[in-house]
Amino acid sequence: MIILGINAFHGDASAAILVDGQLVAAVEEERFTRIKHDASLPTNAARYCLETAGARLSDVTHFAIPRDARARWRRKLWYALRMPGFLVSRVRAHTRTGGIVEALGAAFEEDPARVRGRIHRVEHHRAHLASAFFTSPFDRAAVLSLDGFGDFSSARWGIGEGVQMRLAGGVGFPHSMGLFYSAVTQLLGFPHYGDEYKVMGLASFGHPVLLATVRDILRSPGGLGYSMDLSCFLHHRHGPRTTWEQGTPVVSDLFTPELERRLGARRRPGEPVSPHHQNVAASVQARFDELVLAHLTHAARSANSGNIAYAGGVALNCVANGRALAHGTVPGARPVAFQRLHIPPAPGDGGLSLGAALDVYHGVLGKPRAGALQHAAWGPRSDEAAIAAALETAGLTFRRLDEAALVALVAERLDGGGVIGWYQGRSEFGPRALGQRSILADPRRHDMPAKLNARIKRREAFRPFAPSVMSEHASEWFDTPSASRFMLLAVRVRDDRRAQVPAITHVDGTARPQLVERAVLPLFWSLLGAFRERTGVPMVLNTSFNDNEPIVQSPSDAIRCFTGTELDALAIGPFWVAKHLR
Repeated sequence: MIILGINAFHGDASAAILVDGQLVAAVEEERFTRIKHDASLPTNAARYCLETAGARLSDVTHFAIPRDARARWRRKLWYALRMPGFLVSRVRAHTRTGGIVEALGAAFEEDPARVRGRIHRVEHHRAHLASAFFTSPFDRAAVLSLDGFGDFSSARWGIGEGVQMRLAGGVGFPHSMGLFYSAVTQLLGFPHYGDEYKVMGLASFGHPVLLATVRDILRSPGGLGYSMDLSCFLHHRHGPRTTWEQGTPVVSDLFTPELERRLGARRRPGEPVSPHHQNVAASVQARFDELVLAHLTHAARSANSGNIAYAGGVALNCVANGRALAHGTVPGARPVAFQRLHIPPAPGDGGLSLGAALDVYHGVLGKPRAGALQHAAWGPRSDEAAIAAALETAGLTFRRLDEAALVALVAERLDGGGVIGWYQGRSEFGPRALGQRSILADPRRHDMPAKLNARIKRREAFRPFAPSVMSEHASEWFDTPSASRFMLLAVRVRDDRRAQVPAITHVDGTARPQLVERAVLPLFWSLLGAFRERTGVPMVLNTSFNDNEPIVQSPSDAIRCFTGTELDALAIGPFWVAKHLR
């Protein structure tokens, strides 16, 4: 049985494929097209998934599409009758998604009569929830999705048990935590789709002096649910409109002058980031911390479970996640109602393809589960011959090393202050580089964040960097209430360790670690071990291998980033390429 999940024309287009219930491949379309957050038909991603499974489109038994036009149809009709322009946008959206399988068949030049797989329409948030619950280690858990919008909802919650999920409630259009955060992101001068993480990083530099004002804009009655003061927003009038600037999506303004009146005038391009901007970010993040904690807590209590499977775009807010999970350990704080939190490696829209496929396999077909997802390496790999050919085409001098020699040399160069491109195995599914397509550096160096931001990543100076740490040593360096293989929890760096690893310690004393297990990522774990042998520090700074573009996919992508930035060396497959390092 082959199930192909396809997320198209919404958020991050992607594809994922299950063969007899086993995940075989999953990847976002942006990795191939090099267009950030590409929301087109994921032709390249679907082709890769089929090739990896050794299948053609005509071999697919079930197609899983994470959009259901029938969901919340009464509310859609109500808005359509009030706003004809809104109706036009909805019709266009559903027309595009109506023929996804046919469009793929045409792209692959397959006879449409041979493509007979059953098409399943999976509601947007159900796909998010499935991506979390069915990849978790939990047989029973509360399930929660917090997002921007999908199928006219921004949140859903309920209970997952065995191979079924029972949804108990949600929040519908036009109220959305995700869109609220996006609107403030625009207000703070970050206009591009996906810029929300910049506000999260900026928040640590400010103080939540506007929290009362923000609470009045994004309200909650207590428990599950929330509402927006719609006088501050525009999305419910015409819907978000996206344009493109140099291959990057830019969303039209989501806010009205009323939001500026309450939170201050918008920051213009090129305008310095002021203490006021930092305070706005801090206030918004504090409100998010409150609401994420409240929703996780009440979802767990409603389900009577200490386990939570959590997804949706809001689940990428690692600061709120970490603070929620740590809340029960804060002296004087009320204990949280949950002990374990699972967030999949692609909790945002990129993960919808996998979630839809899993929901069909388990929820619709009732098939047993295969176990928890251990890693995120489900994308393409390049063999040694392809890598060597790309290096030769680029005119680079390189040498081949065995694994032990390569790991030792990378650890030595990191110890000496080098910044290394690390390209190994299959690429990661989701927005985080987790030791497959990474840029690595020494976490002990005070000057490393400034160097990386200015010379290599070419991004804002306030942006933090994350560590990858050997799992068996993580508790010696971090307050880790729960393991995080996928860099989705910000946790406190231990007070007695912060001075040793300033490059990965954010201004608020936290970091976003990836816990690396030997059995899961043996090569990367060996590198961390080699660095520990040299320095006594069982971690490296790990940031995504890219430069204002999607994470590198092919060897030529990696080589282009290497030669176009101030990276010192490149460890690509078994090959070592150096610039000015000896």
